[in-house]
Amino acid sequence: MAQSLCTLFFIFMYCISLMLCSGDQDTITSSKSLKDSQSIVSKNGTFRLGFFSPDPNSTNRYLGIWFNKVPIMTVVWVANRNRPIKDKSGILKISDNGNLLLLNGQNQTIWSSNASNTTATSSTAQLLDAGNLVLLQNSSLSLKHNIIWQSFDHPTNTLLPGMRPTVANTANKENFIFRSWRTPSEPSEGIFAVGIGTIGIPQVFTWRNGVNYWRSGPWDGNNFIGLANIDATMNDGFILEDHTESGTIDMLFPAQDVSILLNYVIDPDGIIKEQYWDKPSESWKVGFSEPQTECDVYGKCGTFGTCNVGHSPICRCLRGFRPKNEAEWKKGNWSSGCVRSKQLQCRNAQGEKQDGFLRLPKVKVPDNIEKVTAFNQDNCRTKCLNNCSCIAYAYRLNIGCMMWTKDLVDIQEFTVGGVDLFLRLASSELGKAHKKTEIIAIVTVAETVIVAILVWFLWRDNIVQIELQKPLLYAFETVKNATNNFQGTNKLGEGGFGPVYKVHLALDHGEQVLIQGILEDGQVVAVKRLSSASQQGLQEFMNEVAVISKLQHRNLVRLLGCCIEEGEKMLVYEYLSNKSLDAFLFDPPNQEHLCWEKRRNIIEGICWGLLYLHRDSRLKIIHRDLKTSNILLDEDLNPKISDFGMARVFEGNQDEANTRRVVGTYGYMSPEYTMGQFSEKSDVYSFGVILLEIISGRSNTSFNCNDHYYTLLGYAWKLWNEGKIESLIDPTVSQPSFPAEILRYIQVALLCVQELPSDRPNISTVISMLDNDIKHLQQPKKPPFTEWEISSHDRQSKSISAANYSISIIEGR
Repeated sequence: MAQSLCTLFFIFMYCISLMLCSGDQDTITSSKSLKDSQSIVSKNGTFRLGFFSPDPNSTNRYLGIWFNKVPIMTVVWVANRNRPIKDKSGILKISDNGNLLLLNGQNQTIWSSNASNTTATSSTAQLLDAGNLVLLQNSSLSLKHNIIWQSFDHPTNTLLPGMRPTVANTANKENFIFRSWRTPSEPSEGIFAVGIGTIGIPQVFTWRNGVNYWRSGPWDGNNFIGLANIDATMNDGFILEDHTESGTIDMLFPAQDVSILLNYVIDPDGIIKEQYWDKPSESWKVGFSEPQTECDVYGKCGTFGTCNVGHSPICRCLRGFRPKNEAEWKKGNWSSGCVRSKQLQCRNAQGEKQDGFLRLPKVKVPDNIEKVTAFNQDNCRTKCLNNCSCIAYAYRLNIGCMMWTKDLVDIQEFTVGGVDLFLRLASSELGKAHKKTEIIAIVTVAETVIVAILVWFLWRDNIVQIELQKPLLYAFETVKNATNNFQGTNKLGEGGFGPVYKVHLALDHGEQVLIQGILEDGQVVAVKRLSSASQQGLQEFMNEVAVISKLQHRNLVRLLGCCIEEGEKMLVYEYLSNKSLDAFLFDPPNQEHLCWEKRRNIIEGICWGLLYLHRDSRLKIIHRDLKTSNILLDEDLNPKISDFGMARVFEGNQDEANTRRVVGTYGYMSPEYTMGQFSEKSDVYSFGVILLEIISGRSNTSFNCNDHYYTLLGYAWKLWNEGKIESLIDPTVSQPSFPAEILRYIQVALLCVQELPSDRPNISTVISMLDNDIKHLQQPKKPPFTEWEISSHDRQSKSISAANYSISIIEGR
């Protein structure tokens, strides 16, 4: 009897648990409310809605949403931020009119969704996987649930992926969207707000008690041009969409990989932070943050003052201006700003122009922008000069002509990025600078077009704008004659994209081709040609001009010049007779020329080239597409790293960055780069793959259809664990014997391809480990991508196609 009762009890409890588990754990209905001791969780388990107390010493209770899988409680939305419940009596329910209603123990309404046209019997609240709490109304016509209210439309201090808050594009400058917490332990509205300023051109602002505190600079359709490093800081940031037809502006944060916990938050100190959850360290890491320096604070140097953190003092008056209050200025109080030393003349009695413009390069343009219709920069200059109220102008493609008729405020000088601002001054204030400006203004039309194209594509494609050393500009006829009218017999191979076509097909198919030629001075060169019809590789072309023109190293290919004429875009390089490393390494007849000494020399050369890029050059360069086909060999088989189309520039002590556009080559990309994050450790990963290829003599793609579906990394890892790593060595090198140092090179390669960037050595450490017979190298951890993940049908048929690869890439090469 007792046993039967026990059995019945367990059956009863099991049924109860099934009922609980089968219920909607992410919803609230008219018959299912949420008490203080309860919570709901989104279906994927990322977010939780419930009651919380941010201050453990306080009895104040708030209804909010926070990250469920993060051990550090991180709240992203609060319903009753300005009206806490004083005890644990709170309850969230669907009211009689179908709204969400938050009540305290005295049945007082603390907060409500206040949606209209609701019905209690058909309203349901659900916490979505994006962290959005939605109130759904069942439509009798469509029998579908319609969102009639959502928390995403009422953000507090956090911008989540998928949010799209909207403001009216009116004359009202202050369109608040987010408000900071009062303190880290009190979610009531603080003194800082973030929103969109709509006067002139949309900008993101932070206001402190309603007064300008920070601004992003104007939105150019791709980036905020008032940030010091556009590419590294905003590639995964929020963006603006201006809807002129509806008179609204949307701020949005494009949805990311759900495995990456990412958000923007305005903290109680007024700092906008992009933060992402770092699993290895179990902490939030900050990617982008503003303001960072004193110069980022709005109007630090007053009107007509400019700020530069690299100068001491950081503030100075613009040329042609002097401090308004000399005594205060010398004390470091720059708030009073500067005044003009000599008034503008505009025109004299004879109508002759008396004013000119001083170019201020790479600056954060001032606030109070007025947008003016102009066809080009010259037209913009003319319009400003003809308007006696215009005191400065700037021109930015996709924005157009920007003018200023009010005091110039919040100007900041950058070393990278920014826009050229042209300041109007009396001719006597310009002197020699005026003459220099006039000379620049009358340069040839061809050079102006080339520079404009360079600047436009660098801007349009999120490329860090650096000061270019002008490469030699070759005329189209010169290159055409040098290549014998691009004859196919001179073609060396394919470029960065697509299959190889004969030269006469390049213009039809829009492919890049390499052509051997001899220029008029007798120099043998290689020309990378991109047809005007091609849409693929255009960004890479412009980026390569920007990056490689700054680099000089014996292990980097040298750019001699370029040609942008008659619809053609071509890069002219030094000619390397032995083509690329993959042509030698994976071609049996050529493999015989690669003894171990030659391979070691190639490995060392790649290392020195990478060391220069990462550490020794003035600009820190991350290559992002390192592979054997991008390692060119000269007549003595010395390696030179080429193809900098995907390269990115890091400034200062920057260590890592994000990107919306992941472009690279399957098998060489590190796991973090496939998710949009990269650093110098991403190049180290690619180098590790190349090192394994050089040692094994096998391409990483040669493992697609055999070896139990192992990748090159998986095959090497299998042999390492089985104690048979010598089997990895190319027979051309290993027979009849091989140098013992090769085993050390393999171990270093496995250290380079570890999954976590923090586990990988940097390139200087790699060089040290390769050069020295270190007795106790660290033991490598299992690399990622050790097997190609394929469908069960393909496993049974023992066939694999590239379409079944599990690596998720936006664009591959």
